[in-house]
Amino acid sequence: MTFFDLIPNDAPVGAEVRGLDLRAPLAESVVDALLRAWYDHSVLLFRDQDLTDEQHFAFTAQLGAVEHSPDQLLALARDDVPKDVPVKIGVISNVVENGKPLGQLGNDEVFWHTDSSFAEVPPAASLLRAVEVPNEGGNTAFMNMYKALETLPRDIREAIRGRRVKHDPTYTSAGVRRKEYEEVVDPSTSPGPIHPIERLHPGSGRQALFLGRRLSSYIVGLPVSESEELLDAIWAHITQAPLSWEHRWRVGDLVMWDNRCTMHRRGTLDPKQRRLMRRTQLAGERPE
Repeated sequence: MTFFDLIPNDAPVGAEVRGLDLRAPLAESVVDALLRAWYDHSVLLFRDQDLTDEQHFAFTAQLGAVEHSPDQLLALARDDVPKDVPVKIGVISNVVENGKPLGQLGNDEVFWHTDSSFAEVPPAASLLRAVEVPNEGGNTAFMNMYKALETLPRDIREAIRGRRVKHDPTYTSAGVRRKEYEEVVDPSTSPGPIHPIERLHPGSGRQALFLGRRLSSYIVGLPVSESEELLDAIWAHITQAPLSWEHRWRVGDLVMWDNRCTMHRRGTLDPKQRRLMRRTQLAGERPE
Protein backbone atom coordinates (compact mmCIF):
# COMPACT_ATOMS: atom_id res chain seq x y z
CA MET A 1 0.00 0.00 0.00
CA THR A 2 1.28 3.50 -0.91
CA PHE A 3 0.83 6.09 1.84
CA PHE A 4 2.88 8.88 0.23
CA ASP A 5 5.08 9.58 -2.76
CA LEU A 6 8.83 9.22 -2.27
CA ILE A 7 11.17 10.97 -4.71
CA PRO A 8 14.84 10.04 -4.14
CA ASN A 9 17.38 12.78 -4.73
CA ASP A 10 19.76 12.54 -7.66
CA ALA A 11 22.50 12.48 -5.05
CA PRO A 12 24.18 10.06 -2.62
CA VAL A 13 21.66 10.84 0.14
CA GLY A 14 18.11 12.05 0.73
CA ALA A 15 14.57 11.86 -0.64
CA GLU A 16 11.49 14.09 -0.71
CA VAL A 17 8.21 12.89 0.82
CA ARG A 18 5.07 14.18 -0.88
CA GLY A 19 1.42 13.75 -0.01
CA LEU A 20 1.52 14.00 3.80
CA ASP A 21 0.13 16.73 6.03
CA LEU A 22 2.24 16.60 9.20
CA ARG A 23 -0.25 18.72 11.16
CA ALA A 24 -2.50 15.70 11.66
CA PRO A 25 -1.70 12.48 13.55
CA LEU A 26 -0.40 9.75 11.26
CA ALA A 27 -1.57 6.15 11.27
CA GLU A 28 0.91 3.64 12.67
CA SER A 29 1.26 2.07 9.22
CA VAL A 30 2.24 5.44 7.76
CA VAL A 31 4.80 6.03 10.51
CA ASP A 32 6.30 2.59 9.85
CA ALA A 33 6.54 3.36 6.14
CA LEU A 34 8.19 6.72 6.88
CA LEU A 35 10.77 5.10 9.13
CA ARG A 36 11.58 2.52 6.44
CA ALA A 37 12.04 5.31 3.89
CA TRP A 38 14.22 7.18 6.37
CA TYR A 39 16.42 4.12 6.96
CA ASP A 40 16.81 3.77 3.19
CA HIS A 41 17.59 7.43 2.42
CA SER A 42 18.89 8.88 5.74
CA VAL A 43 17.45 12.37 5.04
CA LEU A 44 13.77 13.11 4.33
CA LEU A 45 12.42 16.45 3.05
CA PHE A 46 8.81 17.51 3.64
CA ARG A 47 7.77 20.65 1.72
CA ASP A 48 4.98 23.17 2.50
CA GLN A 49 4.38 22.12 6.11
CA ASP A 50 2.66 24.99 7.96
CA LEU A 51 3.39 23.69 11.46
CA THR A 52 3.17 25.23 14.90
CA ASP A 53 5.80 24.31 17.48
CA GLU A 54 3.23 22.03 19.11
CA GLN A 55 2.55 20.22 15.83
CA HIS A 56 6.29 19.94 15.17
CA PHE A 57 6.70 18.31 18.60
CA ALA A 58 3.72 16.03 18.04
CA PHE A 59 5.05 14.78 14.70
CA THR A 60 8.45 14.11 16.26
CA ALA A 61 6.84 12.19 19.13
CA GLN A 62 5.04 9.91 16.66
CA LEU A 63 8.44 8.73 15.42
CA GLY A 64 9.99 8.02 18.84
CA ALA A 65 11.01 9.62 22.13
CA VAL A 66 11.71 13.35 21.83
CA GLU A 67 15.24 14.23 22.98
CA HIS A 68 16.44 17.38 24.74
CA SER A 69 17.93 20.18 22.64
CA PRO A 70 21.75 20.37 22.41
CA ASP A 71 22.08 23.11 25.03
CA GLN A 72 19.91 21.10 27.41
CA LEU A 73 22.00 17.97 26.79
CA LEU A 74 25.15 19.92 27.64
CA ALA A 75 23.58 21.31 30.81
CA LEU A 76 22.38 17.85 31.85
CA ALA A 77 25.85 16.41 31.30
CA ARG A 78 27.28 19.10 33.60
CA ASP A 79 24.48 18.63 36.18
CA ASP A 80 23.52 22.29 35.69
CA VAL A 81 19.79 21.54 35.52
CA PRO A 82 17.42 19.03 37.15
CA LYS A 83 17.23 15.65 35.41
CA ASP A 84 13.50 16.12 34.81
CA VAL A 85 13.83 19.47 33.00
CA PRO A 86 11.11 19.73 30.30
CA VAL A 87 12.21 19.19 26.71
CA LYS A 88 12.22 22.43 24.72
CA ILE A 89 12.32 23.16 21.02
CA GLY A 90 15.67 24.38 19.72
CA VAL A 91 16.05 27.63 17.79
CA ILE A 92 18.68 28.12 15.07
CA SER A 93 18.83 31.74 13.94
CA ASN A 94 20.99 34.70 13.00
CA VAL A 95 18.33 37.18 14.15
CA VAL A 96 19.21 39.56 16.98
CA GLU A 97 16.42 41.51 18.68
CA ASN A 98 17.03 44.11 21.37
CA GLY A 99 20.66 43.01 21.47
CA LYS A 100 19.77 39.38 22.20
CA PRO A 101 20.18 36.49 19.71
CA LEU A 102 16.95 34.59 19.11
CA GLY A 103 18.82 31.33 18.55
CA GLN A 104 22.13 29.57 18.09
CA LEU A 105 24.92 29.63 15.46
CA GLY A 106 24.33 33.15 14.10
CA ASN A 107 25.89 33.99 10.73
CA ASP A 108 29.05 31.89 10.97
CA GLU A 109 29.89 28.96 8.75
CA VAL A 110 28.82 25.71 10.38
CA PHE A 111 31.36 22.98 9.68
CA TRP A 112 30.65 19.33 8.94
CA HIS A 113 29.36 17.71 12.14
CA THR A 114 26.94 15.30 13.78
CA ASP A 115 24.42 16.89 16.13
CA SER A 116 25.09 16.41 19.86
CA SER A 117 27.66 13.64 19.44
CA PHE A 118 29.19 15.06 22.66
CA ALA A 119 26.44 13.20 24.56
CA GLU A 120 27.05 9.73 25.98
CA VAL A 121 23.86 8.71 24.17
CA PRO A 122 23.63 10.96 21.09
CA PRO A 123 20.28 11.72 19.47
CA ALA A 124 19.15 9.54 16.58
CA ALA A 125 17.61 12.31 14.51
CA SER A 126 17.21 16.04 14.07
CA LEU A 127 14.07 17.57 12.56
CA LEU A 128 14.66 21.14 11.36
CA ARG A 129 11.80 23.40 10.22
CA ALA A 130 12.17 26.61 8.22
CA VAL A 131 10.21 29.58 9.59
CA GLU A 132 12.15 32.38 7.86
CA VAL A 133 14.83 31.91 5.21
CA PRO A 134 17.21 34.35 3.45
CA ASN A 135 16.96 35.10 -0.26
CA GLU A 136 20.30 33.36 -0.70
CA GLY A 137 22.72 31.43 1.49
CA GLY A 138 21.97 29.25 4.47
CA ASN A 139 21.77 26.03 2.46
CA THR A 140 22.36 22.82 4.39
CA ALA A 141 24.48 20.01 2.93
CA PHE A 142 24.19 16.41 4.09
CA MET A 143 26.85 13.70 3.77
CA ASN A 144 26.24 9.96 3.48
CA MET A 145 28.41 8.35 6.18
CA TYR A 146 27.69 4.81 4.99
CA LYS A 147 29.39 5.68 1.71
CA ALA A 148 32.04 7.70 3.55
CA LEU A 149 33.08 4.50 5.30
CA GLU A 150 32.71 2.28 2.24
CA THR A 151 34.86 4.53 0.05
CA LEU A 152 37.76 4.98 2.47
CA PRO A 153 41.07 3.79 1.04
CA ARG A 154 41.92 0.31 2.29
CA ASP A 155 44.87 1.42 4.40
CA ILE A 156 42.75 4.01 6.25
CA ARG A 157 39.92 1.53 6.73
CA GLU A 158 42.35 -0.93 8.29
CA ALA A 159 43.91 1.78 10.48
CA ILE A 160 40.56 2.70 12.07
CA ARG A 161 39.21 -0.82 12.50
CA GLY A 162 38.16 -1.27 16.13
CA ARG A 163 39.24 2.27 17.03
CA ARG A 164 37.24 4.74 19.11
CA VAL A 165 37.05 8.53 18.95
CA LYS A 166 36.62 11.18 21.63
CA HIS A 167 33.77 13.66 20.95
CA ASP A 168 34.77 16.89 22.67
CA PRO A 169 31.97 19.37 23.64
CA THR A 170 34.31 22.37 23.96
CA TYR A 171 33.47 23.98 20.62
CA THR A 172 30.24 24.59 18.75
CA SER A 173 29.83 23.33 15.20
CA ALA A 174 30.79 26.87 14.12
CA GLY A 175 34.14 26.44 15.90
CA VAL A 176 33.34 28.84 18.76
CA ARG A 177 34.53 27.80 22.23
CA ARG A 178 31.73 27.36 24.73
CA LYS A 179 32.35 29.57 27.75
CA GLU A 180 31.92 26.64 30.14
CA TYR A 181 35.03 24.90 28.75
CA GLU A 182 38.73 25.70 28.64
CA GLU A 183 40.65 26.02 25.38
CA VAL A 184 41.79 22.58 24.19
CA VAL A 185 45.56 22.18 24.07
CA ASP A 186 45.82 18.39 24.11
CA PRO A 187 42.76 16.62 22.61
CA SER A 188 43.75 13.37 24.32
CA THR A 189 42.97 14.96 27.72
CA SER A 190 39.93 17.01 26.72
CA PRO A 191 36.42 16.19 28.01
CA GLY A 192 33.83 14.22 26.09
CA PRO A 193 32.46 10.71 25.56
CA ILE A 194 34.27 8.06 23.54
CA HIS A 195 32.37 6.47 20.67
CA PRO A 196 33.32 3.84 18.07
CA ILE A 197 34.55 5.35 14.81
CA GLU A 198 32.49 2.74 12.95
CA ARG A 199 29.00 2.37 14.37
CA LEU A 200 26.19 -0.06 13.62
CA HIS A 201 22.89 1.53 12.65
CA PRO A 202 20.18 -0.39 14.54
CA GLY A 203 17.49 0.33 11.95
CA SER A 204 19.36 -0.44 8.73
CA GLY A 205 21.86 -2.97 10.08
CA ARG A 206 24.66 -1.17 8.21
CA GLN A 207 27.97 0.25 9.44
CA ALA A 208 28.61 3.99 9.15
CA LEU A 209 31.56 6.25 9.85
CA PHE A 210 30.85 8.21 13.04
CA LEU A 211 33.15 11.21 13.35
CA GLY A 212 31.17 13.92 15.14
CA ARG A 213 33.34 16.86 14.10
CA ARG A 214 36.99 17.51 13.32
CA LEU A 215 37.90 20.14 15.90
CA SER A 216 39.47 18.59 19.04
CA SER A 217 38.67 15.08 17.90
CA TYR A 218 41.04 12.35 19.07
CA ILE A 219 41.46 8.67 18.20
CA VAL A 220 41.90 6.94 21.53
CA GLY A 221 45.11 4.97 22.08
CA LEU A 222 47.21 6.77 19.47
CA PRO A 223 49.85 9.44 20.05
CA VAL A 224 48.23 12.80 19.34
CA SER A 225 50.41 13.32 16.26
CA GLU A 226 49.31 9.98 14.78
CA SER A 227 45.68 10.66 15.64
CA GLU A 228 45.86 14.05 13.92
CA GLU A 229 47.48 12.56 10.82
CA LEU A 230 44.90 9.79 10.52
CA LEU A 231 41.96 12.13 11.15
CA ASP A 232 43.30 14.57 8.57
CA ALA A 233 43.48 11.75 6.02
CA ILE A 234 39.91 10.63 6.77
CA TRP A 235 38.48 14.14 6.55
CA ALA A 236 40.44 14.93 3.40
CA HIS A 237 38.92 11.89 1.71
CA ILE A 238 35.30 12.31 2.75
CA THR A 239 35.13 16.05 2.02
CA GLN A 240 36.54 15.57 -1.48
CA ALA A 241 34.54 12.49 -2.45
CA PRO A 242 31.04 12.88 -4.03
CA LEU A 243 29.12 11.92 -0.90
CA SER A 244 26.74 14.81 -0.24
CA TRP A 245 23.57 16.66 -1.24
CA GLU A 246 22.84 20.35 -0.61
CA HIS A 247 19.34 21.51 0.28
CA ARG A 248 18.14 25.03 -0.51
CA TRP A 249 15.51 25.92 2.08
CA ARG A 250 12.02 27.28 1.53
CA VAL A 251 9.63 28.48 4.23
CA GLY A 252 7.57 25.49 5.36
CA ASP A 253 10.30 22.92 4.74
CA LEU A 254 10.91 20.30 7.40
CA VAL A 255 14.01 18.15 6.99
CA MET A 256 14.59 15.06 9.10
CA TRP A 257 18.08 13.58 9.11
CA ASP A 258 19.69 10.59 10.76
CA ASN A 259 22.60 11.61 12.98
CA ARG A 260 23.85 8.03 13.10
CA CYS A 261 24.69 7.86 9.40
CA THR A 262 24.93 11.45 8.14
CA MET A 263 26.83 14.65 8.84
CA HIS A 264 25.75 18.13 7.76
CA ARG A 265 27.11 21.64 7.31
CA ARG A 266 26.00 25.18 6.43
CA GLY A 267 27.70 28.12 4.75
CA THR A 268 27.89 31.67 6.10
CA LEU A 269 24.87 33.98 6.20
CA ASP A 270 24.38 37.60 5.28
CA PRO A 271 23.63 39.26 8.65
CA LYS A 272 21.18 41.58 6.90
CA GLN A 273 18.99 38.63 5.90
CA ARG A 274 16.92 36.82 8.51
CA ARG A 275 17.04 33.07 9.03
CA LEU A 276 14.86 31.45 11.70
CA MET A 277 14.59 27.68 12.15
CA ARG A 278 13.04 25.38 14.76
CA ARG A 279 14.57 22.00 15.68
CA THR A 280 13.53 18.91 17.58
CA GLN A 281 15.59 15.77 18.17
CA LEU A 282 14.75 12.09 18.54
CA ALA A 283 16.41 10.12 21.30
CA GLY A 284 18.97 7.60 20.15
CA GLU A 285 20.98 4.76 21.61
CA ARG A 286 24.57 4.32 22.76
CA PRO A 287 26.77 3.86 19.67
CA GLU A 288 28.06 0.33 19.11
